[in-house]
Amino acid sequence: MYANHFDLKQDPFSIAPDPRLLFMSDRHREALAHLLFGVTGAGGFVLLTGDIGTGKTTVCRCFLEQIPPACNVAIVFNPKLSAMELLQTICEEFHITVDADGTSLKPYVDALNVFLLQSHAAGQSNVLIVDEAQNLQPEVLEQLRLLTNLETYERKLLQIVLIGQLELRTMLERPDLEQLSQRVIARYHLVALNMADTVRYIQHRLSVTGHSGQIPFDEKALRRIYALTRGIPRRINLLCGRALLGAWTNGQHQVNRAMIDKAAGEVFGEDAGETKRMRHAYAMPLVGAFSALALALALGLQFWPRAGNRTLSAADHEVAMPAAATHSNKTTAASGAAQVPPPVPVPVPVPVPVPVAPVQVPAPAQAEDMEALLPRLPNVIEPAWRSLGAYWKYDPGMADPCSAAPLQQLQCYRTADVTVSLLRQLGRPGILTLQKAKGVVAFAVVTGLTDQTATLKWGSEVHQVTLGSLARFWRGDFSTYWQPPVGYQPDLREGAVSPVMGMLSGKLSQLEGKPQQAGAADTMALDSALIARVKAFQAGHGIKADGQAGPMTFMLIDKALGGSGPSLEIR
Repeated sequence: MYANHFDLKQDPFSIAPDPRLLFMSDRHREALAHLLFGVTGAGGFVLLTGDIGTGKTTVCRCFLEQIPPACNVAIVFNPKLSAMELLQTICEEFHITVDADGTSLKPYVDALNVFLLQSHAAGQSNVLIVDEAQNLQPEVLEQLRLLTNLETYERKLLQIVLIGQLELRTMLERPDLEQLSQRVIARYHLVALNMADTVRYIQHRLSVTGHSGQIPFDEKALRRIYALTRGIPRRINLLCGRALLGAWTNGQHQVNRAMIDKAAGEVFGEDAGETKRMRHAYAMPLVGAFSALALALALGLQFWPRAGNRTLSAADHEVAMPAAATHSNKTTAASGAAQVPPPVPVPVPVPVPVPVAPVQVPAPAQAEDMEALLPRLPNVIEPAWRSLGAYWKYDPGMADPCSAAPLQQLQCYRTADVTVSLLRQLGRPGILTLQKAKGVVAFAVVTGLTDQTATLKWGSEVHQVTLGSLARFWRGDFSTYWQPPVGYQPDLREGAVSPVMGMLSGKLSQLEGKPQQAGAADTMALDSALIARVKAFQAGHGIKADGQAGPMTFMLIDKALGGSGPSLEIR
């Protein structure tokens, strides 16, 4: 309903797992890389877990778009099945016809084994994906383990990816599932976004769905969104969507903190104003309770154990006492001697729980707002190129920086698709293009990043700005120098022969943990296998997986291998 009001082509905060809206934070990129490893791995289980709403299913759907054509995929979305039903579903997903009456597992296992052997002989791989795998029964998990016994001398024939909530990891710690747990070749737990990535997540979703210009959430609103959602993407979608709807209803184009609190009350039942009133109402009755608590603590502190020379506080006591009791029990059992019983704890009145509003995450005190600094930035890019050149020990003098760069084996590179997350993993200083006003831009060199701030430099000035304020003026335009490999040619087509391809294959082998083949540095062709490896690397690092090894791909490979060169200060 609010799409036209905010110049959007579709709902940016739909909770449907649309891969087009996937924001590749460092965490999501690593999760996707683990799934892609499942396609190229030697068999066994890959485990992806995460809390509700962190984006597991969306990552999985993005993964499905990256799967090579020579990989057969079976997906089980409803794992509340018996072992028989699971095998029937797997055979149906792989389009295997089984002549069986449903009373024995053997016909299904035999048919699956024949299919896997035939596809292996044809140069194909096979992956089984089980979503919501925490709902699998232990006996069904055991049947899955037995499926990984289908193998040749060289490799297992079926790779199984289990995607589920945290309970899945707990299940695999059970003694009766130890054999399965030992076959997990890769594990990854997807956690919530941090403050900086939450801002980038919101900006990314708005941008992908057609929004341009200033983000419709002010900085206080963004901080409140993070506090209320705890960085969980699904909660962010619910809250932001409802806040935009409220803004549209009131004819406003900017969402403030008050509107976020109102939206939270409607979608989460978390009204900030009500929380404050409840806390105030509880305050007076609790005075007596806390006075009694203070007296009890004063009496009890003399009996409590000490850590070094520091008396344990009340907060420490909750952790220290069980540990001390456990140690005492073990000592008694070992020695057989009578031990002095611990002092009887003084009864402490239990106060009524106080509802506490979510804590906001403040930016560092030295951080500044980008809006205040924007008028001081230069409107031409050449000074930024010259300033950036110093990090490469490159001084173009009076010449055009980009025209003279090849004389120093450098090239200028520009792109409009960089996020803070990608900037972190790229790990090199560069030029940010900032939107001052309609059609007017400014330039600054980014030299450092933290979770909440960016360090920007122009001329002799160096400033630290909040990522929230930077996001309002930076749309992803990024420029930097890079050093292309000798013989590099852009946009090579499949079948093209180049020494760069041999070098590329060798670097990828290092990252894949494979031994580099003899002659890998020699001239070789850009074949389908190398393209697939490049795509896997690109998808795992959150860039367009087109199989073309361009500047961004080479820079990320060099960074992953610890290559020398200027480094962005990241804390």
